[in-house]
Amino acid sequence: MDSERVEITADLIAALLREQHPDLADLPLSLGARGWDNQLWRLGDDLAVRLPWATDDADDLLLKELSLLPDLSLRLPLPIPVPTRLGRPSELFPRSWIVTTWVPGEPADRTPAVDGDAAADSLAAFLSALHEPAPQSAPVGRHGRGQLLRASGGGVTHFLKLATERGLIANPEIVREAWEDAAGAPDWTGPATWIHADLHPANVLTHDGSFCGVIDFGDLCAGDPACDLGAAWLLLPDGATDRFYEKYSPSADSATRRRARGWALGKALVCLIIGDDGVHGRPGGKATWGPPALAAIQRLTAS
Repeated sequence: MDSERVEITADLIAALLREQHPDLADLPLSLGARGWDNQLWRLGDDLAVRLPWATDDADDLLLKELSLLPDLSLRLPLPIPVPTRLGRPSELFPRSWIVTTWVPGEPADRTPAVDGDAAADSLAAFLSALHEPAPQSAPVGRHGRGQLLRASGGGVTHFLKLATERGLIANPEIVREAWEDAAGAPDWTGPATWIHADLHPANVLTHDGSFCGVIDFGDLCAGDPACDLGAAWLLLPDGATDRFYEKYSPSADSATRRRARGWALGKALVCLIIGDDGVHGRPGGKATWGPPALAAIQRLTAS
């Protein structure tokens, strides 16, 4: 994408809005976040602009959100960003972009949930509503998300090796045993359900100790709901996971819970490395991702 990459600034976004959505052009702009695929800029009090900036398929992810999120938002108990406008490629910017609603709250990697009961209830209600059977036309997850858990074994081995070499994991053998137990669980045999597929602390918002919103649905797809259920280990404070499963409907059987632990472990290892990269100033690193990832690994290997 280097030949097409354009520096994204407030001036550029204002020019894009004047060109395609002039009624929004005078609203104040401020940088919200630089994600893996997109940059997020707050627009006024109630809107945001999402523009692809890093990955080749980011345009497709935004168009998927534009197509699916307006209807999906109607049945979810937590606010999500709802696309309201489409920005088309132009001479100013060669890629598609969108305007969405702004979801207030603090990312859980910076302000974690501390009210275990409220957070467990909120997460369970959200995933219960989201995990409806998906149609055959639903997208397939990137990087195997929501597909066969054991197919992720190579990635888990890679990131566990990195974490061990960097001294981030005290007892890698226990982590490996936890992964092997999860990967050996029976496969999902139910219908593929809608899943968020990227529920980690930076994509869930908090307020007053519990969750108040979920963002970044670029990986929304159909698959094994255990992929999302693993988020309980990454997002909830100690001791709240059992309550989460009590509130989640339909109930998750023991095989699904085992797979959920595997999805959580894989995600936590990735986030742990990204967090360490952030501490040491490596490209793409995000220092705030490390502490919740390490806490999740400790919970997963202690139980």
